[in-house]
Amino acid sequence: MANITAALVKELREKTGAGMMDCKGALNETNGDLEAAVDWLRKKGLAKAAKKAGRVAAEGLVAVESAGRHAAIVEVNSETDFVARNDGFQSFAREAAKLALNTDGTLEGLEAATFPGSSATVKDTLSNLIATIGENMTLRRVAKLEVSKGVIASYVHGQISEGLGKIGVLVALESEGDVEALSTLGRQIAMHIAATNPVALDASGIDQAVVERESNILREKNAGKPDHVMAKIVESGLKSYYKEVTLLEQPFVHDGSKTISQVLKEAAGKAGGEVTIKSFVRYALGEGIEKEEAPDFAAEVASMSR
Repeated sequence: MANITAALVKELREKTGAGMMDCKGALNETNGDLEAAVDWLRKKGLAKAAKKAGRVAAEGLVAVESAGRHAAIVEVNSETDFVARNDGFQSFAREAAKLALNTDGTLEGLEAATFPGSSATVKDTLSNLIATIGENMTLRRVAKLEVSKGVIASYVHGQISEGLGKIGVLVALESEGDVEALSTLGRQIAMHIAATNPVALDASGIDQAVVERESNILREKNAGKPDHVMAKIVESGLKSYYKEVTLLEQPFVHDGSKTISQVLKEAAGKAGGEVTIKSFVRYALGEGIEKEEAPDFAAEVASMSR
């Protein structure tokens, strides 16, 4: 058996752009023959897929799968919205969300899972899909929520197929109350989260760096005030900020006269038990991804004529 060195793997990666483990596997399959390994990767579609990896994939789908007291959400990106409407792409996103229900909730765990109907992993199945469709795609993120009692409610905004859309939300309600009442309430709160995009459940869940930044802004706006006045200004300003960005303090979109916290208290009587929000997840397609600017075709043509 050939000695597959790290240097050889590195060289193959540079030639093809394929992943380290794929390169190592290719070299093992070809007994260390570099050029044969390149061909092996190309035949598998892995080199072709890797060449597309530099292209921005900010379109795609958010997929949600719920099973009572546990649910999962995944984001799968593509380069164009057209591909998001491809049956194969939609099927991959839907199956990935189903698989996520039985993984550890990490991206690595999901990528390593065996894709239904094949012996390939989720990661390899996506690579094959890239090679088939011809666009860069990424399995970007995954989350899984569970409760021991109560329900996990879900909502998909901009839905193009069952459980697939542009924004997906999961909200975990813990309660010993009526499941049907909890499900209705949970869906309403999930819709609220989709609309308002809270950053945390309550103030304790906000990153301290964010709190400090907001405090500094308030201090700069009110520079020159006495210390005791400044302290009250910052305290009051942060309270207003928390009302805007924390779920429990936000006015309910279905009834602005009540906060989410008040809605939960009222729901306890209807559901027959105390209702608390354990956690929530909101994925908006492509958020945080810097999209490439579309080229100015007219300007490009003009420059070519100079």
